[in-house]
Amino acid sequence: MHSTIWVIIEAGTGGVEALLAAETLRRAAAERGRAMAVEIHTPESVISPLQGPPAPGDVLLLVGQAGVGGDFARLPQRRVDIDSILHDAGGIVNSLETAIAAPALAPAPSLTAGGKKRIVAVTSCPTGIAHTFMAAEGLQQAADALGYDIRIETQGSVGAGTPLTPEEIAAADLVVIAADREVDRGRFAGKPLFSSRTKPFITDGRNMLRKAFAEAAAQQSTAGPAEAAAKNLPRTGPYKHLMTGVSFMLPFVVAGGLCIALAFAIGGIDAEGDLAQFLMKVGGSGGFALMVPILAGYIAFSIADRPGIAPGMIGGVICNSVGTGFLGGIAAGFIAGYAIICLNRLIKLPKNLAGLMPILILPLLGSVATCLVIYYVIGEPFAALNNFLSECLKSLGGANRVFLGLILGGMMAVDMGGPVNKAAYAFSVGMLGSDVFLPMAAVMAGGMTPPLAVAIATFLFKDK
Repeated sequence: MHSTIWVIIEAGTGGVEALLAAETLRRAAAERGRAMAVEIHTPESVISPLQGPPAPGDVLLLVGQAGVGGDFARLPQRRVDIDSILHDAGGIVNSLETAIAAPALAPAPSLTAGGKKRIVAVTSCPTGIAHTFMAAEGLQQAADALGYDIRIETQGSVGAGTPLTPEEIAAADLVVIAADREVDRGRFAGKPLFSSRTKPFITDGRNMLRKAFAEAAAQQSTAGPAEAAAKNLPRTGPYKHLMTGVSFMLPFVVAGGLCIALAFAIGGIDAEGDLAQFLMKVGGSGGFALMVPILAGYIAFSIADRPGIAPGMIGGVICNSVGTGFLGGIAAGFIAGYAIICLNRLIKLPKNLAGLMPILILPLLGSVATCLVIYYVIGEPFAALNNFLSECLKSLGGANRVFLGLILGGMMAVDMGGPVNKAAYAFSVGMLGSDVFLPMAAVMAGGMTPPLAVAIATFLFKDK
């Protein structure tokens, strides 16, 4: 029988195990004369995407929390975990023979057969590295323990991993968002939705899922972005808004900083030479110049959805021009976001003109209001405060520099990703925009210490 076994493996953070499982399955299929195609989803990319369409008699094997859409979703299918494949790949291939014998494409058996609840989830944190995937693991373990079926989209540092399909969202009984920054909820309109930060799902996933089913409320339609943002406002807070802005700003900091470092490496401390000067412009006039506008724009986005982006970014540019720096950008983001919320509540238009609100009226009035406040209220005080901080940090002597480094390093290590850590990091990133590099050096050293200590302890004491 010339049928094909199609396999989709969700690697998560276990990329090596996923590759081993794929190779083990291929060998088991080859020994039994079965054709097999394997697609592997990693946080960074999709390896060997399946080339359809499937044929009658084919079967689908889903590994881990892998999802599927299109024609492949209609195939007879089975779901297993990676450990089962590594333990007995041959047995799993043999168990698929009944499904392969199916005479034609048929609707796949429900992944929630037997009354199991379906959950789709999104996890995300400001940096998109640690807590994003730790929350996903906590959700998966909790769902397995409680007997729920779950599909998780991780919005990490390289974008969305294993994106949820419209079919999966439509079939879900519950949507869970475990995020420390704002996540677009438009695609979940009408679905029961529960939102929380990542940490509760990392530490107590089971009780959080029980709470989610008990407290989930239907997600409002996003036809009016600012109105939806106003309704969702009580579920968020200043810390989350700030972290949303920081998460979008970080790529600009990284790109700009690396370009400046390359300029110094190529042209010396004075960045001499055409290439070095070009890299300095890319990093300083490009990446670093956009730090404050991006920060302000996405703080406003977190508060007021898309209508907040333009007023926030325009306010951030004005902050750069008047010298308020990073602190002014934070203020501009909050001013713009809450200005949009207030304007949306105050201005009521007829239904036939309501479409002008998010694309014309709110951005225009929000930008004018934000910039007026920056120019005539916060501009001079924040510029003076920014200059005072910069000069104080630049004038620190040897002992004082060590003391500052100890404070910032301790803040980075004390809660490893929590609010104290983020406060130290956000302050240090802000000082980069004022050409003060000492704080960032301290937080990088402090942030590296805990993971290095864990790595050394694990290497030296493998049996502990």
